[in-house]
Amino acid sequence: MSFWTAIVLLVLIGSVTKVLTARYRAQHGITADRHGNENYVSRTDPGAQREIEDLRERIKVLERIATDGNSLDARETKRIAAEIEALRDKQAD
Repeated sequence: MSFWTAIVLLVLIGSVTKVLTARYRAQHGITADRHGNENYVSRTDPGAQREIEDLRERIKVLERIATDGNSLDARETKRIAAEIEALRDKQAD
């Protein structure tokens, strides 16, 4: 192994280590400011939790709307609406 190959390998190992360290810190909420001071960011943000709960409720409503189109009541409502439209079309003629 030549001298330059060893230098390239050392730089590569250092770079991979730095990337993996940054990834680990990001996953666990550890940030650093300009001066290198590290801070732990709490993941329990009340505003974010409230927004997540609101989004979950919206998803529940959308799922209900999507699945209620196949229920017996929904089919009956569609049938009645079609009959009403057919009667309107007959009156217009």
